[in-house]
Amino acid sequence: MWGGVSVPLWAVHGDGRHVADDQVVGARERLGWPLTVGFGLQHLLAVAGATLLVPVLTGLPPSTTLLFSGVGTLVFLVVTRHHLPAYLGSSVAFLAPLLAAQGAGPAAQFGGVLVVGLVLAGIGVAVKALGNRVIDALMPPVVTGAVVMLIGLSLAPTAVELLSLQPRLGVLTLLTILLATALLPGLGARLAIAIGILGGWAVAVAGGRLDTVRTEAVGDAAWIGLPDFTTPQITPTVVLGMLPVVIVLATETIGNVRAIGAVSGTNVNGLTGDALVANGLATTLAGLGGGVGTSVQPLATGAMAVSRVFSSATYLVAALAAIVLSFSPKAGAVLLTVPVGVLGGASLVLYGLIAVHGAKLWLDNRVDLGDPVTLTVAATALVAGVGNLTFTIGEVPVGGLVWGTVAVMVLYPALRGARRLVGSRGAVPVPNARLRGVGWQLGQK
Repeated sequence: MWGGVSVPLWAVHGDGRHVADDQVVGARERLGWPLTVGFGLQHLLAVAGATLLVPVLTGLPPSTTLLFSGVGTLVFLVVTRHHLPAYLGSSVAFLAPLLAAQGAGPAAQFGGVLVVGLVLAGIGVAVKALGNRVIDALMPPVVTGAVVMLIGLSLAPTAVELLSLQPRLGVLTLLTILLATALLPGLGARLAIAIGILGGWAVAVAGGRLDTVRTEAVGDAAWIGLPDFTTPQITPTVVLGMLPVVIVLATETIGNVRAIGAVSGTNVNGLTGDALVANGLATTLAGLGGGVGTSVQPLATGAMAVSRVFSSATYLVAALAAIVLSFSPKAGAVLLTVPVGVLGGASLVLYGLIAVHGAKLWLDNRVDLGDPVTLTVAATALVAGVGNLTFTIGEVPVGGLVWGTVAVMVLYPALRGARRLVGSRGAVPVPNARLRGVGWQLGQK
């Protein structure tokens, strides 16, 4: 209510049935409900495989993780007041520590997830208390663009690896998405991801290319059943081994907020603290009930970039659909039959789109790529991400996305400050005339 007048959560975009090719649907807008449901299901289809992967690999119940990914997404939408469209799925950062803690049992594993969620929510509260100026100062456009590119490029090896496992299916899916985007009129192009995944999946079914173990699991699964809930238990050794995940989740969340802003063309930096709190609460709920901790899914962000439908209503649909499907073991088993090649072909497009939008952010903000500090720091960060530079902290392998993000967030302001300090004492002479010609002087402003 506002001044006694009821304000709808979403304004209907145009007539709700048509969107011009040059138009986007904003976060607080929606199309008609049939189309909104269609785009919501496209989001879920894009993230379902990645969301179910971690529980499958760790031997934890997939349906419970699917349930809490849906619940966590609803929490995220509420906390961010529907201004930050995103889907929360299971984070691969939990994979190694969950495997390491298998001997302690599921209760101890989920106790670790619970504590990680609480700490992450606490970091979000601190960010909100410090204010947006701190985050904005740490992440000017040059840093933000690099971080957004890192998100896409650091995941590129995963997409390529999946596609290479089933190259024919992967290439078919990739080509279907590209052709649908280029040739289909109107809303058809915006649903290219769903068309590509469903098309590749259908070809695999017709050609008998599905994993036999997973297809047999579909036959054995019940149509309706409750997810398996587990009461968490706080075990200090397990918690200590899992705490480094907080670093990964915080970095991923901050980076993905910037990615959503870059893809949607809106300034959502002020929601960084809210996003951290929301992801922390979602992970806490997962730990309380027996699900894997959550993170904002880049696949969903890529799907938004294709569709240019940024409506949070589509994510509401995706979340509710995930919750409903979590009560059907057979539905979860069916989702697991999507071939890895199909996922690889779709991921190649989705991750690439995120990286391209990071570069677009640089161009839109006229970042000076001739500046030596910008060049060297961005180059270092991007190669760390693409090469997946990985060091282990405790039981947690911390990969290129985190190190690249830390490098660009810390090194860029530090080197800029050092250059200003040296510049205040006079420019450092450069003997090489060619370098002097491009302004390679530490004292240059």
